[in-house]
Amino acid sequence: MTAIVEVEGLTKRFGRVTAVDNATFSLEEGGIHGLLGRNGAGKTTLMQLLTGQEFVTSGEARIFGENPVENAAALRRVCFIKESQVYPDGYKGKHVLRAAPWFFDAWDSAFADRLVKAFDVPLDRPMKKMSRGQRSAIGVIVGLASRAELTFLDEPYAGLDAVARRRFYDLLLEDYAENPRTVVLSTHLIDEAANLLQRVVVIDHGSIVIDADAEELRGSATTLVGKASDVEAFATGRTVVDRNALGGIASVTLAGLSSEDRRAAAQAGLEATAVSLQELIVSRTGGTDATDEEEAA
Repeated sequence: MTAIVEVEGLTKRFGRVTAVDNATFSLEEGGIHGLLGRNGAGKTTLMQLLTGQEFVTSGEARIFGENPVENAAALRRVCFIKESQVYPDGYKGKHVLRAAPWFFDAWDSAFADRLVKAFDVPLDRPMKKMSRGQRSAIGVIVGLASRAELTFLDEPYAGLDAVARRRFYDLLLEDYAENPRTVVLSTHLIDEAANLLQRVVVIDHGSIVIDADAEELRGSATTLVGKASDVEAFATGRTVVDRNALGGIASVTLAGLSSEDRRAAAQAGLEATAVSLQELIVSRTGGTDATDEEEAA
């Protein structure tokens, strides 16, 4: 497979703040990939670097094997939609969709019309007077109907309610099956999107802390609960992701347990629970709440 996104030793500083710190990873062409992390972790900055909206401090960011900065040919193959999308004054929803074909060569008007009905968007209403959810729906429509070869979705669906988000996930999967392309989702709603993702890149304080196949991650950690002494004895010599204790009861999250290890844990009187993708990422990034909304940078 061909790498459609390549990041090598990428660093971006804003004064004394390092938003992206020596990041290196690549994403192969095709698939739905997750760019995950806590608030202010650097997700949006990374996407802006990959779409030529920011200049790198050092290192390289490439799409389609090229530097995206002032690269019109490469950027015409890209769609980048974020929750804080800004529209021209006076624009209504219908103006956004009317202008979209100017920017996206593969724009599908019929699909856009279908999405408008699916999300019940009032196209005659000015964008600035729409609700957050309605503006989110416009972003989702543009992101999906663009059919861009490389689509970055930086939480434009965060303003949708749970039912509308479920509809978005279903429509994304349905359309991806018929029109394969490369989609990069940035989201804090990790459990909701977990089953969509084929690869996961997690950024924390600007550094890449996880870069792995999503399926491998889903089964990579197990939480054991039991008497503190039994838990600690079992965890000795194993890779500990997280641990907690309350009185005489303790829990520990371990990486890389085999089926034989789990049987041994059960024989030791420990209760084993598979760790969700969200729980694993929260543990690895030191987060306490993975459902906070992502800030712009």
